[in-house]
Amino acid sequence: MLPGSGVVDQSRLVIMGRIGAPHGVKGWVRIQSFTDPRENILTYPRWLLSGPEGWAEVELASGRKQGKSVVARLKDMESREQAEALQGREIALERDALPPLSEGEYYWADLEGLRVCTVDGVELGHVDHLIQTGANDVLVVRGDRERLIPMVVGEFVTRVDLASGLLEVDWDPEF
Repeated sequence: MLPGSGVVDQSRLVIMGRIGAPHGVKGWVRIQSFTDPRENILTYPRWLLSGPEGWAEVELASGRKQGKSVVARLKDMESREQAEALQGREIALERDALPPLSEGEYYWADLEGLRVCTVDGVELGHVDHLIQTGANDVLVVRGDRERLIPMVVGEFVTRVDLASGLLEVDWDPEF
């Protein structure tokens, strides 16, 4: 069990990434970062890691961009075996630790679960998750079937109403 494991109010957490495979033999791990740019995850000195006992706070000892990926070492993690034990754990931050967003910007965590309707009122389902692509993020909408809708505000996404849990899209329901 990591130090500080316990009960955390998950509604206040934003998933920022996931621990990947070990990197080397000295406790380093690859990080699948959901931040933009990827290395921004390294600007937060304390992370919460998911685990069987709940969420545990950990301290970032070191990290760097390496090619197109990010690698990091957590405090007190000094062996490949310790790094392997962390593989697959989600990395989260408390929402208060995140910077405020500009108008028209959203954290993925705020979009996941929203109902998705067309501008004509046709219900398409809900936002299951998002995919990061080179050009733009893509909404994965699950309903009667799965739809992939580019998250382009003003073009395909016409309205995001977090208060009512609705995301309106200009999208052909047959597509």
